[in-house]
Amino acid sequence: MTSYPLLDTISTPAQLRELDRKQLPQLADELRSFLVESVSKTGGHLASNLGTVELTVALHYVFDTPNDKLVWDVGHQTYAHKVLSGRRAGMAGLRAHGGVSGFPKRGESEYDTFGVGHSSTSISAALGMALAFKLKGQTQRTVAIIGDGAMSAGQSFEAMNNAGVADADMLVVLNDNDMSISAPVGALNKYLARLFSGTTFNAARKAGEKVLGVSPSLLEFANRVEEHVKGMLTPGTLFEELGFNYIGPIDGHDLDSLVPTLQNLQKLKGPQFLHVITRKGHGYKLAEADPILYHGVSKFAPEVGIEGGKTGGKPTYTKVFGDWLCDMAAADPRLVAITPAMGEGSGMVRFAELFPERYFDVGIAEQHAVTFAAGLACEGMRPVLAIYSTFLQRGYDQLIHDVALQKLPVVFALDRGGLVGADGPTHHGSFDLSFLTCIPNLTVMTPADEEECRRMLTTAYRLDGPSAVRYPRGSGPGVATQQALADLPVGRGEIRRRGKAIALLAFGSMVTPALAAAEELDATLANMRFVKPIDRELIIELAREHSLLISVEENALIGGAGAEVARVLEEINSPTQLVRLGLPDRFIDHGDQALLLAEVGLDKAGIIRTARAHQDLAPTVR
Repeated sequence: MTSYPLLDTISTPAQLRELDRKQLPQLADELRSFLVESVSKTGGHLASNLGTVELTVALHYVFDTPNDKLVWDVGHQTYAHKVLSGRRAGMAGLRAHGGVSGFPKRGESEYDTFGVGHSSTSISAALGMALAFKLKGQTQRTVAIIGDGAMSAGQSFEAMNNAGVADADMLVVLNDNDMSISAPVGALNKYLARLFSGTTFNAARKAGEKVLGVSPSLLEFANRVEEHVKGMLTPGTLFEELGFNYIGPIDGHDLDSLVPTLQNLQKLKGPQFLHVITRKGHGYKLAEADPILYHGVSKFAPEVGIEGGKTGGKPTYTKVFGDWLCDMAAADPRLVAITPAMGEGSGMVRFAELFPERYFDVGIAEQHAVTFAAGLACEGMRPVLAIYSTFLQRGYDQLIHDVALQKLPVVFALDRGGLVGADGPTHHGSFDLSFLTCIPNLTVMTPADEEECRRMLTTAYRLDGPSAVRYPRGSGPGVATQQALADLPVGRGEIRRRGKAIALLAFGSMVTPALAAAEELDATLANMRFVKPIDRELIIELAREHSLLISVEENALIGGAGAEVARVLEEINSPTQLVRLGLPDRFIDHGDQALLLAEVGLDKAGIIRTARAHQDLAPTVR
């Protein structure tokens, strides 16, 4: 067991602020070691959290949290923040059902000022808080910490554009861990950061503006000189133009630079921007060498690291998609693939290697990704947008106006449909069937197994309009996939089991548990396949032959697939009872996937329980 003599004395940021500044590097080292030890036992996000240890220590040391507000972006960089704010013991249950969330969560701690699981929201939220304090005559400071590519999203710049003219006392910290903007970090940049953030420099600038204000031409000249001097030495011209006082870049792992710079910025009025350079996985050599591998980890031995090369087992739906994408691209040169910064997670690594000229990673910019796909489709290409269900929500307006309204042949490969487990409510794909089914011109499919997923992707690709193939996180039931690029008849389901009295109408991931339930109930099991267009004839047939229909979907009940079944029954004025099973009207917390499904009655036992509770109430089949 690793010893943590200094970390053991810290359970609140107030205790952290009592330390001598010379003790902070030791605390950071202990905190980093604790994170490696802890996350190796629970799994979770590792590399990104190791990269923000010193920054987190410095922020809590300088600012009076929770009175001052730290607003984190890309929430998977907050483990050090959770440890320092009283949740160290809770890290043993990180992301487990009932345990500490893997992201900031307002209901979990007063130090989690804003809930976040997606990206690019911190500046907007921090600006709102800063102006609220100003309206109430309060003096708290707000700090937005943004990074991991979140600056590529339009909302970040929308917020900065607003903040630059809002006269709010706030600080934006850019945690730049990809070297995407910055010039090399060195002694000169460190010196300039202290200089530009210091009260002497800023007092001189204010005095100069007052003196030169009597001569607009001289003031303009002075401003231009300052702008160009800083522009030559630092990469902050863009942020200065948006109204921020830009500082940096500085080394985000150097506490001797971070702390005094933050202390200087804390005293300044108006919008401030600090650019820090960090390294994902910092301090743990294996994570530094492969930050992508160590981004999200399962349990592992820290001294050994993650053991790769494991083979066998059922392929995930993500891999099924990745393999199909390569096969279809080889068959059709029009295919182009798009991802909003989720190439690895969406199974597109091999495609990017084989077809680099047809692979487009647009960054964390889901709205752009959808309209970009529409533009490609306008000129005869066949775009496939691989996107998580939860992230497509951010491009909904573009899906309606730019794709569906124009009936453009864009395929949405919708990964992580349904409950995703440990990442919780910000990442569950709970709503896609509801928000997709109501859109005209859009075909929506839900595969029951791996081979059906491959065939549905082919079906979608060959349609003349937009389509979505929605598949869950993880593996399917283990059905082998074929090499052929075969399709399916659009809008047609299938009967997988014939039974009596009860018919289960299952969609996608729910076919497997529903089939198991049907065996015990001696019920009919229909694999519905299509949510839109739904198989109307199959529903009518099942309603005529059974006294009880039960629709089963891993999606919100309101407006989901079951609602489409109900619509058909209403149109034919059927007396057959329909019971709809799906996700309840609440946000589902984080935890093991199987446990969560059982909790909401979407496993074999839950389906059987529902069927038996309603069986005696069903009318007799005529």
